[in-house]
Amino acid sequence: MSRKINHFALLGGAAALAGVAIVALAASPASAAQPLPFPFLLLPQPAETQPMAYAPTEPSFPAVQSAPQDDDGSAELPARLKRQIVTYATREAPGTIIIDTPNTYLYYVLGGGRAVRYGVGVGRDGFTWSGTQSISKKAEWPDWTPPPEMIARQPYLPRHMAGGPGNPLGARAMYLGGTIYRIHGTNAPSTIGTHVSSGCIRLTNDDVTDLYARVSVGAKVIVLPDNRRADNTSGRRG
Repeated sequence: MSRKINHFALLGGAAALAGVAIVALAASPASAAQPLPFPFLLLPQPAETQPMAYAPTEPSFPAVQSAPQDDDGSAELPARLKRQIVTYATREAPGTIIIDTPNTYLYYVLGGGRAVRYGVGVGRDGFTWSGTQSISKKAEWPDWTPPPEMIARQPYLPRHMAGGPGNPLGARAMYLGGTIYRIHGTNAPSTIGTHVSSGCIRLTNDDVTDLYARVSVGAKVIVLPDNRRADNTSGRRG
């Protein structure tokens, strides 16, 4: 038993001396440049890593959807074609509509020498007409059924189209007596101020909605002739 105790004592002394040696080497200046003699006692060193490159990124924002392009007449019109109250001398009663075909204006008579003036699109060459009619019917977002005369000229046209933003009659329509003509909106506001239609009078959707609210069924409509253009029959009936 005594021999084993002495053996362990010797081992303990050796370990103590080794510990002192490690401390001394670590404290000495030379130890900074020389590896320690007991590598198995060292803690593992973290692997050397390269610094991460910083790549700036654009800030992320939620996608913004543009407002739908409702070709309804919100497009900018020339100043002369914008809806406005103007001085207008006439003997016609308030509530009368007067279409100034050559100048592409529609006047809604207010009375007292004033009228609301709207820019309009009118009939192209060979499709202008003149005369007096009355509003026989009003419709919101009307369906469109091209008359036989129009289909004969343009056979590619649909035979019927439900009302809506894509409909050529636009947001509102006011039918003129028993004719094939209407005062209506348009999904092509760039045509306001031009001679482009088959005889109907078109306004922007904003303007036709305004006019629709003012006009009553039975209201008188006067279409002035365009003496500078080929003027077809007066109030041609469909």
